[in-house]
Amino acid sequence: MYVRFSETDAAGHVNNVSYYIYLEEARTKFFDFIQIEQIKRDAYPNLRFVVASSHCNYLRQAYAKQYLKVSTKITKIGTKSFILESDIKNAETGEIIASGGAVMVCFNFETEQSVEIPHALREILEQYLA
Repeated sequence: MYVRFSETDAAGHVNNVSYYIYLEEARTKFFDFIQIEQIKRDAYPNLRFVVASSHCNYLRQAYAKQYLKVSTKITKIGTKSFILESDIKNAETGEIIASGGAVMVCFNFETEQSVEIPHALREILEQYLA
């Protein structure tokens, strides 16, 4: 996914909150790419993946009008959760600007409890395990 940051200060530096917005956007696009949301809607309508925790490591400054590339991968799959990690890079140089991640938990909104990742969903996630 390619993005151009827009939330900057007077000097053109990207606001730290913007990184989380683009990490979230990358997560959404990743889920769309692996088509897991469609399967959840059809087979498991009460299940969602919710963010249990997230982090971002700021390595270099990003600037207004700079094109950045965000890549996302699954690094670990547990019983009820999995971990997504992303790198935000300068699209022109490949230099890592920031890295971040999130722990995603399989959550049943009807019972309001975390649940085991269903087998069919786990199989999809395992295909993208780095």
